[in-house]
Amino acid sequence: MNRPQSPRLLPILALLGLILGLSSCEAWRLDPQTDPVQAVLDKAVEGNYEGMIVCVNKPGETALYAAGWDNRESRTPADPQALFKIASISKLYMAAAAAKLVAAGSLSLDSSLESLIPEVAGEIEYADEISLRMMIQHRSGIPEYIFHPDFPDQDPEADYLTTAALIFGEPADFRPGRKYQYSNTNYLLLGEIMDRALGYSHHTYIREEILQPLGLTRTFSLYSEVDSNEVMSGYYAGYEPDLKAATHTRPGGSMIATAEEVSIFLRALIDGSLLTTEEQAIYAEVYEYEHTGWLPGYTSIARYHEDMDAVVVQFVNTSKKQNFWIGLERVYRKVVRAAAKTP
Repeated sequence: MNRPQSPRLLPILALLGLILGLSSCEAWRLDPQTDPVQAVLDKAVEGNYEGMIVCVNKPGETALYAAGWDNRESRTPADPQALFKIASISKLYMAAAAAKLVAAGSLSLDSSLESLIPEVAGEIEYADEISLRMMIQHRSGIPEYIFHPDFPDQDPEADYLTTAALIFGEPADFRPGRKYQYSNTNYLLLGEIMDRALGYSHHTYIREEILQPLGLTRTFSLYSEVDSNEVMSGYYAGYEPDLKAATHTRPGGSMIATAEEVSIFLRALIDGSLLTTEEQAIYAEVYEYEHTGWLPGYTSIARYHEDMDAVVVQFVNTSKKQNFWIGLERVYRKVVRAAAKTP
């Protein structure tokens, strides 16, 4: 899910680490006065945020920062290498996978939803007019399933069409292609479409065709694949329990990764080292090169900044209602400005 709708400084240089005899967790514990990015994080966690992780990926140099708590109850400090629920940033990986499948001829951007998933005929309005392209671009008009009152009580392991059935029979939000409106249902159905085209899980395809070629060993499709002790705890403002164990398995919001590996993926997506020329052209037509993410207890931003040739990823293990996002964006802008001042 993308937006809430309900309730150090040291570049990672192995040589320096060897010389100083520092562990990866010790290397970032420096005086915030010496670094403007760390100062921004330290100030932010004094207020509304339990913990933060930031990665600044510049050519040949990656810097990681952390502040606040990984786990509030145990008073465990935030670890810049912790795994994090990246929520809708997952959609970047899915869109890249879809571009590869289109280039391979396994899918067509012009195919209708009805032809790809015949079961939705008569269930999703305009299923015969909605194209795969429109779904990837959030221009389909398909209603949002997470707003359905029965969704919070649904089995998180329910199959994709069972979840999609929550919006069966509902009127379209608009005629397909007429406008843009973000809907997680598009990527729920995209997951089903890719699974059918592949004959196996799109999670496996993403791992084999995207993660492994990039050497991303700390990126996972599902919470069930990871050691939960390595995942940063998550908190909803005003609600005491740790939300780490709450699972979200639906396509487009289920992935887990480190900030560093998100930055590596996003740079590869942008610079052409992940996709072929044909795949890159298809991707550029249908999707974007940045994303935000929101799940209860987890908020994230990943963007490329051309002026300093840097990917900046921000993780905050706190969430709240919609206006909370304004503060997150304000902190992110401060992080970016500080990163621009850092050599």
